[in-house]
Amino acid sequence: MFKRRKKQTLLTKVKSWFWPTIGWNKYKQYLVLRLSRLGSTPYSIAAGVACGVAISFTPFVGFHFVLAAITAFLCRGNILASAIGTAMGNPWTFPFIWVSVYYTGKWFLGIGIDKHVSFMQTFEKGMHALMSFDFSNFATDVWPVIYPMMVGCIPYYVVSWLLSYYIVWHALNHINKKKKQKRNVI
Repeated sequence: MFKRRKKQTLLTKVKSWFWPTIGWNKYKQYLVLRLSRLGSTPYSIAAGVACGVAISFTPFVGFHFVLAAITAFLCRGNILASAIGTAMGNPWTFPFIWVSVYYTGKWFLGIGIDKHVSFMQTFEKGMHALMSFDFSNFATDVWPVIYPMMVGCIPYYVVSWLLSYYIVWHALNHINKKKKQKRNVI
């Protein structure tokens, strides 16, 4: 019933992962429209999305949904919108986020940059330590990478929260004004 008439080729599927078939502008409009239908105030939705986007800049991979929900709850934001906002951190953006946050943290702490860092190995070791409750190597393997990332994510957290809040709040207010105008005309 919901199948395509003409089956997509593998190339078309891969292409749609990088470039939406409807185009970026329509995709952006679609997302804003979906957010406006959450049935909450523009502040609540914008704060929720902002919490999700900001949490994506933290090094706590695997806990982004939970942390975004907690921060959205604390600032009275929409929890579902915070889950949507965590999509900012994805496999395409994480490498850029991790490198920028790590080197910013190193710069803030005044630590010299002298070695190559494998973020995937660090996160694997950290998850292994959490799952097995074996923190014997945590201080030597994980902490030297996570600590600068925790410090370095602070300015990115603040700026991304403010920017995403303003953008989403402005877009939702614009949609609400259009809806009111449309109701007044009819």
